[in-house]
Amino acid sequence: MLVKNETSIKYFYMLTFSGETRYKPFISIFFFLIYSVGVLVNSSIITAICLEVQLHKPMYLFICNLSIVDIFFTSVTVPKLLYMLLSGDHIISFSQCYTQFYFFMSMGSAEDILLFIMAYDRYVAICIPLHYHQIMNQRNCILITFGIWAAAFLNTLLFVVSALNMSSCHSNIIHQFSCDVKSLTRTTCTTTPMFSKIAAIEILIFVFIPLMCTFISYVNIFSVILKIKSKESRKKAFSTCSSHVTVITIYYGTAVIGYLIPPYSDVLDSVFNIVYTTIIPMINPIIYSLQNSNVQSAL
Repeated sequence: MLVKNETSIKYFYMLTFSGETRYKPFISIFFFLIYSVGVLVNSSIITAICLEVQLHKPMYLFICNLSIVDIFFTSVTVPKLLYMLLSGDHIISFSQCYTQFYFFMSMGSAEDILLFIMAYDRYVAICIPLHYHQIMNQRNCILITFGIWAAAFLNTLLFVVSALNMSSCHSNIIHQFSCDVKSLTRTTCTTTPMFSKIAAIEILIFVFIPLMCTFISYVNIFSVILKIKSKESRKKAFSTCSSHVTVITIYYGTAVIGYLIPPYSDVLDSVFNIVYTTIIPMINPIIYSLQNSNVQSAL
């Protein structure tokens, strides 16, 4: 399925799991269970936070938004994958592929910003507690939440428009179960200078800067915690950060490893993409519910 120019691209063929015919029922059940558990647990977190008045605080507002992001993250990819596995139809149209790519990138951008905001919330609460209610008041939290979603959707629109201008002249086979930037760039013969610049800016603004700011926040947080004399107070302070640190480590660790995998390692690429897009959104709320006594009580 070689493509001579960009005008001949009408559809893509998703090759992942297509050769494993006898294992398709088990693979389908596996993804259905992961998706169901992920949606159920995240929905439970959202419901508990909305209904429990004591959880109407900035920290839990952001956890609620993270659960919303995780539900959309899996919903963008898994239902289409299940359809392909059950129907045997592995063809996805050009418009469907780029629509999936748009929402996939939007959720990724939203999660990157959200994880940084959650780190900043913990920084203000522990390092400058006297100003916490002034800085993280209701108005500011609403504006921050609106800003996260607006930045994610508007920024991704610019990125996808620039990606559409790339000429596709390689095979239209995608060795992946979803349309992401890594798999789509393999179908192109040239990348436009505009796309390369936007991609570099994307990595800087939505990956490097949030990650560095998160790291700096936690350096300050841990330096303050270590100065606390009371062992009980130190333990309580650490407990408010442990779940978030765990989520950040798993999220960024998997993403970095996944995108550092050589382009010819299709199996490894698929494995890390599965972990990144389906497993992590399922375990995020479990980590928060297991390590947060207030969330446990509300549930």
